[in-house]
Amino acid sequence: MSATELRDKTPDQLREELVNLKKEQFNLRFQAATGQLENPAQMKTARRKAARVLTILNEKAAAAAAE
Repeated sequence: MSATELRDKTPDQLREELVNLKKEQFNLRFQAATGQLENPAQMKTARRKAARVLTILNEKAAAAAAE
């Protein structure tokens, strides 16, 4: 999901997306630990998606505080 798509979402939707991404990261870590992870790049992708959501949430919070 791109940053522009994330900016259209509400903060509640972004928090829900962040929870889902954290669960995905957790599952990927377990797959890596048990040797079942087929594509190690998925971990990097999931981490970056979560960081992107956090960045947008922080931007929205800063904009709300500045108003």
